Amino acid sequence: MVGFPSSDPDGPLYHKGWYHIFYQYNPDSAVWGNITWGHAVSRDLIHWLLLPLALVPDRWYDVNGVWTGSATRHPDGNIYMLYTGSTGNLTQVQNLAHPADPSDPLLLNWVKNPANPVLLPPPGIGPKDFRDPTTAWLGPDGLWRVAIGSRMEKLGITLVYKTRDFLSYELLDHYLHSVPGTGMWECVDFFPVAVNGTKGLDTSAAGEGIKHVLKASLDDTKLDHFAVGTYDPVEDLWTPDDPKNDVGIGLKYDYGRYYASKTFYDQEKQRRILWGWINETDTEFDDLKKGWASLQTIPRTVVLDGRTGADLLQWPVEEIESLRLRSYCFEDVLVGPGSVVPLHIGSATQNSIPLQLDIMAEFEVELISGKKTDEENSCDGGAAERSSLGPFGILALADASLSELTSVFFRPVQTSADAVTTYFCTDQTRSSLAPDVFKVVYGSSIPVVGDEKLQMRVLVDHSIVESFGQGGRRVISSRVYPTKAIYGDARLFLFNNATDVNVKVKLKIWEMNSAFIRPYPLDQL
Repeated sequence: MVGFPSSDPDGPLYHKGWYHIFYQYNPDSAVWGNITWGHAVSRDLIHWLLLPLALVPDRWYDVNGVWTGSATRHPDGNIYMLYTGSTGNLTQVQNLAHPADPSDPLLLNWVKNPANPVLLPPPGIGPKDFRDPTTAWLGPDGLWRVAIGSRMEKLGITLVYKTRDFLSYELLDHYLHSVPGTGMWECVDFFPVAVNGTKGLDTSAAGEGIKHVLKASLDDTKLDHFAVGTYDPVEDLWTPDDPKNDVGIGLKYDYGRYYASKTFYDQEKQRRILWGWINETDTEFDDLKKGWASLQTIPRTVVLDGRTGADLLQWPVEEIESLRLRSYCFEDVLVGPGSVVPLHIGSATQNSIPLQLDIMAEFEVELISGKKTDEENSCDGGAAERSSLGPFGILALADASLSELTSVFFRPVQTSADAVTTYFCTDQTRSSLAPDVFKVVYGSSIPVVGDEKLQMRVLVDHSIVESFGQGGRRVISSRVYPTKAIYGDARLFLFNNATDVNVKVKLKIWEMNSAFIRPYPLDQL
């Protein structure tokens, strides 16, 4: 559906009718190195036009790579792009770039400031532990704040600098926040969310009815963790609402293959949009053979979950629906214990399905044995491990013999006489017959509030499965490499591996068109 070869998303913004995404990119190879910023623009976040490289490693302060950075839109119309450069001796420094012509909707040309580097690692911070500046936010004193990830031994920390002009900076004498045992924090993000409402907020928003999200990509685990908390703009301190779910020890943006994410505020539609990177799990040889590696997920909107107050709801941007083609509805499909039910869509003369799908599914569970058992299952046992109440869900990118399949499922677990904990999971252990790919089970417990039914949305693209549980309260991105469930041999099934429940399923499924990703016709400018 969408995606282009890239790694860390950088400096996303909306400018004069165009969405911009910059991204780490090696123009010489499909493997990491020679880190340069690619640049693409879109009218709708779905179809993308590739522009010339934006920033290349051609100065002493970024000769070993133009690393992660963020854009800040100033009220005076200027755009300040702060990014990390790696010097000749591998010291990480912060640099400033700006568009040569801010009135250019495409922002084709970028100028590195002659004052670079504008920030060096402060005393006590390792030269390789100082990277990835955030979008700046404006404080009550009229000064901008920029956060940068770092560490002190195994203490993950967020440094904060104040600036008026993005050239001169003052380091605060305390951290915005820190968490012991979490190691190096990179690709830090910090943004406000409304306690009530579905609209996004400008990065500088603060005050009543606003919480703040602090997110860090943990270098040790390559996972993106976040927490919701309260920001004091006078003291420049952030406190998690739930210390047990602090950054790095609690919630994740995505429980699958997902890293180095970054949000931006879309002032055109008043929403906050999240970008993230799915990297490869096959071999470097395979990447070189196909000529590309890694891609961006479907952009997602992000809002605070009003029902739990602690979770974020992530959802594919509404523009993805423009790719929907023919739809299929299934009402009350009964899936008995231990059964697999094929879903016949696509060609009337074949059982194959389109390889690009948008699947909405709702599950009702009926206990048929009358017994309730205490269980300790979670996602770890995968889709094959049977228990009283689960698992049940969808088998995507499956072949006819079920030798290859990717399972997306719920597993309710009876934890006491009156309590059930539900898990939302993706099982990749049978996703490919290829021997040299990463095949694991991903997942997490998922809050099910009040009378909510179990619901999932699954976006299937040839080798990507993005799964959203309970309206996006949990998300799992999977990078899979089917060898048999491809093209005309792919199938879609429902399954129920519970021993004591019937499952009734309601589905709506859309075939999806492809998004275009192609060079911008610069000769037409």
